[in-house]
Order: sequence, then structure tokens, then C-alpha cells
Amino acid sequence: MRSYCQNLGNSITGFFCEILKLLSFATSKMMYSSRRKPVLYFKEDRRFWSGKCTVYKLFGLCVVLVLVSLLWLQLSCTGDMTRVVVDDGRIPHQPCPLERQASAADDPSWGPHKLALLIPFRERFEELLVFVPFMHTFLNNKKILHKIFVINQMDHYRFNRASLINVGYTESGNDTDYIAMHDVDLLPLNEALDYGFPEEGPFHVASPELHPLYHYKTYVGGILLLTKQHYHMCNGMSNRFWGWGREDDEFYRRLRTAGLQLFRPSGIKTGYKTFRHIHDPAWRKRDQKRMAAQKQEQFKVDPEGGLTNLQYKVESRQELTISGAPVTVLNTKLECDTDKTPWCLLN
Repeated sequence: MRSYCQNLGNSITGFFCEILKLLSFATSKMMYSSRRKPVLYFKEDRRFWSGKCTVYKLFGLCVVLVLVSLLWLQLSCTGDMTRVVVDDGRIPHQPCPLERQASAADDPSWGPHKLALLIPFRERFEELLVFVPFMHTFLNNKKILHKIFVINQMDHYRFNRASLINVGYTESGNDTDYIAMHDVDLLPLNEALDYGFPEEGPFHVASPELHPLYHYKTYVGGILLLTKQHYHMCNGMSNRFWGWGREDDEFYRRLRTAGLQLFRPSGIKTGYKTFRHIHDPAWRKRDQKRMAAQKQEQFKVDPEGGLTNLQYKVESRQELTISGAPVTVLNTKLECDTDKTPWCLLN
């Protein structure tokens, strides 16, 4: 048995020695074709490669290989979230450092305003992995100072897009002065689209003439920019819309009641190909099914609800990166008055 192990060790040692010899030969050939004097290289080469192949040389080679592997892993770390494992609705933490975004102090051409990009979110991780790095690059190319917020609904109630946007507005901080209510499945493909500060009034980026699915005149969903002042004038969005749909139509009425003029893009020639729609077609019964009571209430205006009666709790706040793009995740639990809006639960 001992002789077998010795023979095996000698075979392995001999294999690596042959590799060293081949490397030495290849190196000498490369140096000979260069303008340098090959004799000097041959002398230096012999000092390292010549002589008996020892365990020390093999150990040194292994150390070099390990160091190169560690260096490659360090350089390839970009904060990618290619594998997402979720047990409780939280988005997993990423250890890679945040990418520093250029600021107005570094380059005045970026302007004085900063956008809070609000993404109401639940269980659409594949779309999020595409959306965040795409939008980060898109806005940087347009020199739009921004901060991306993912408002992740963790409770057992039905999805409430409007309330999550209200949460994002409330939690976005004082360093941002306008918001984008942005669907996670809608990517702008035309660089001419304006994401700048909507000083004159709300700016509907995903207008009916450009959105790939919704084309009615009063549509204000998908992507809508507002100053924080204008959003506050509307008292935010209604919190009564549990499940998908109709909250945008009610918000259109709020814009009119507040006396705000709505603006939309002009001069965009790409039509319905202006955006890429990456919507997940999976059916989610809890969020997409319409309850009987909800059908009766969905077209009514909510004159009192909004920011003033928003009830929620941010369970945790996470600073992550997705493919190098920084994002703030607000893991949020909404509260529901089942007497007023029983359709927040799926019966």
C-alpha cells in the first residue's frame, strides 16, 4: 500500500513537472521572437525551471493559482442577484459595495433636482433583476440624479399599488424633490423620453400613444412624474384599491380636482415600440381576481383617502445592489380596515 501511494505521488509530481516544462518551452519560444536578447531570457529561465522538480515548486504554483482565482472573483463581484431565495417576502441582502453615483457637486450638468423612482412591488423578482440595472444606466446616461426605491409589500393582504406609492413618497426623504410612479415591467427604449423635473405639471411618460397596452385618453398609469409638491396637493393616491387596476383612473380625477395640467411626450416617433413590456404572465389569484364589493366601488372617487389616512409599517430598510445598481428596498406591511374595504382579503 505504501509503495502504491509513493508511485501515485510520483506520477502526480511527474505530471505537474511536465506541465512546468511545457510552460518553460512556450515561454522561451515567445521570448525568442521578441526584440529582446533571447540568451538573457534563457539564462533567467534556467534559474527557475531547470533542475529537479520539487514539492516546493508545485506548492508555489498552487499558491499562484489560488491568488489568481481570488483576484478574478473580486473583480467579477458586481452585486448580481442572479439567484433569489425568498422565504418571507424579503429581498435578500447583497454584500457587494454600493456604486457611487455622480452628484451635482461633481458635475453641474446633472442639475439641481433629484428623482425618487418608486417601484410598487410584490414577488416579481425576475422583472426586478432586469429593471433596476436598466433604469440606473438609462437615467445616468440622461444625467438624471436619482434614487431607486422598491416598496416591497410583505403582508397577507391583496396587492395595493397606490398605497405602496404613498409609502414610497413618504419614505423617500428630503434629498429628492420629485417622484416617478413606475411599473417594474415597463422599460423605456427611446433615449428622447424626458425624465427631468416636471416643474410645469405632472408628466405622463407612458402616454396612451406610446404605451404597448393601454391607449385610452384618461390613462395616467405606467410611468408618471410629479413634483412632491404636486403629489401632496392631490393627497397622494387612494388607499381603497386592493388588487390590480383602477387606482390610476381615480388618480386622474385627483389631478383634475387639484387643478394640475397633465403633460405628455411630443415628437416621439417610435409609437408602441417606445417601451419594452416585460410583464410576467403568471396568474396571481390573490391580486388579480375582482371581488363583488370591489366591482361596485372601483369607479367611485375617494375624496378623503390618501396620504392622510395611510396606515403602514416598514419592517426593514435594505440598501442593496443589483448588477452594480444601488437600490433601497422598503419591506412594508400595509394595514386594512376590513369594515371599509373588505376586498383587501381574498374570500
